Amino acid sequence: MAVTYKNSSPNIPGAPSPQKKNKVKRKETSKRQSMLNTNRMAPFKYDLNEILASSSMDASVASSFLASIVAKASRVSTRDAKEYAKTFVDSGALTKEEYDRICRLMDRYSKFR
Repeated sequence: MAVTYKNSSPNIPGAPSPQKKNKVKRKETSKRQSMLNTNRMAPFKYDLNEILASSSMDASVASSFLASIVAKASRVSTRDAKEYAKTFVDSGALTKEEYDRICRLMDRYSKFR
């Protein structure tokens, strides 16, 4: 008689059925969004810093603004970064022209992912 191991053959009467294998869970795919291209981060920061240097924004505020724009545009979406920049236009820290330049810059350095 052949040696059988527990749960090795489902044909043995009275033997428990083998456990079902776990199904592969697929990750939910999110909608592709325009985000900052991380490979071109240094030129983006340089160009954005040039825009902020010519603006009337205070240097300490400009530094944190730049960091927030980079973080939002690279991790969330450029749309959220543009909305964040729009709040500075509403408060008077940026002009409409500077805001438009920043938006064009984000569009130029972004890709869908």
